[in-house]
Amino acid sequence: MESIRIVIHIGILYLFYYAGEWIQETLNLMIPGSIIGMLLLLCFFYLKIFRFEYVEKGANLLLSHMPFLFLPATAGIMAYFQIFIGFGLWLVVIVFLSTLTVMVASGWTAQFIEKRRKSNE
Repeated sequence: MESIRIVIHIGILYLFYYAGEWIQETLNLMIPGSIIGMLLLLCFFYLKIFRFEYVEKGANLLLSHMPFLFLPATAGIMAYFQIFIGFGLWLVVIVFLSTLTVMVASGWTAQFIEKRRKSNE
């Protein structure tokens, strides 16, 4: 029964992904459909149309296997490595800056949420 629940949860997540893809293609937006799908799911959570429990087990399974899910992308990069030759230093700078940006944004967000939570108590 638990495995069926996980399959249903992952299916629901895919529905949001495909809804985002459809919106992106229909409206010819520059934002990737996967991002639109995540924002759509976030809106459903925020407006309490949809509860986290409906996707929790499937999301946890996908998150626990995330490194495995990135293997195809890594293999694709290695297959076309000659495209990246000559851009090594730029790639290092880009990866460093994007990682730093994510870390700073995550830290600020966590601090903001913590301050807000303490002020509500």
